[in-house]
Amino acid sequence: MSTLSLRIPDSLHRTLKTAAERDGVSINQFVSLAVAEKLSALQTFDLIAERAATGSQQDFLKAMSMVPPGETVEGDEIPSGYKRKASRPS
Repeated sequence: MSTLSLRIPDSLHRTLKTAAERDGVSINQFVSLAVAEKLSALQTFDLIAERAATGSQQDFLKAMSMVPPGETVEGDEIPSGYKRKASRPS
């Protein structure tokens, strides 16, 4: 386990202390969890970007063609006047 000395504004420290108390954990636990969540989000973004770089529109459209049609959820309709962009060659 490592020790980290961190300087933060008093107002942020007060807010942090309140949030940790509300969650029933120490400030150290709260900060550790926040760092872990942020790192997880960054790693997920990197993984998605890496996979996207190796994908193709043709493969995506092939996969989407296998999804059975269903009812459109209200608010997910294609806007009137929408024009599909021309497909680029893969």
